[in-house]
Amino acid sequence: MGFVSFAGRVLFASVFLLSAYQEFSEFGTDGGSAAKALKPKFSVLTKHISSNLGVVVPHIEMMHVIAATIALKGLGGLLFIFSSSLGAYLLMVYLAFITPVVYDFYNYDIERSEFIQLFIKFIQNLALFGALLFFLGMKNSIPRRQPKKKTNKTKTN
Repeated sequence: MGFVSFAGRVLFASVFLLSAYQEFSEFGTDGGSAAKALKPKFSVLTKHISSNLGVVVPHIEMMHVIAATIALKGLGGLLFIFSSSLGAYLLMVYLAFITPVVYDFYNYDIERSEFIQLFIKFIQNLALFGALLFFLGMKNSIPRRQPKKKTNKTKTN
């Protein structure tokens, strides 16, 4: 059962690790294609925050956001493979911040094809988030093995 669990964690983490590797290889000097794709969606989010909350959002360089996502996915994926709770938490932070920004189905009309595609990807990321929650719940519910106490035998002469 231990090998099957390890193989499952490797397959699950491969989604994040391969994505981090692809973004890293395309990073370049400007953040690559991921930064170009994220910039308009992030600007829509900052406009929503500014108009609804009345707070000025400071300028954030997309290259730094992409570097942070690469670090979260890469480190979180590697730690998750070795059954680390920290790895699961890092992947959850990544999913919690990126999913609503990248898959912004709520900005589209329900009858457009973009809505359906973004909504499906949004739900898939919610499923990944749920799987990480399940992993953490199972990890915390399994009792830890206690070392066996050695009993001292009394000598009878």
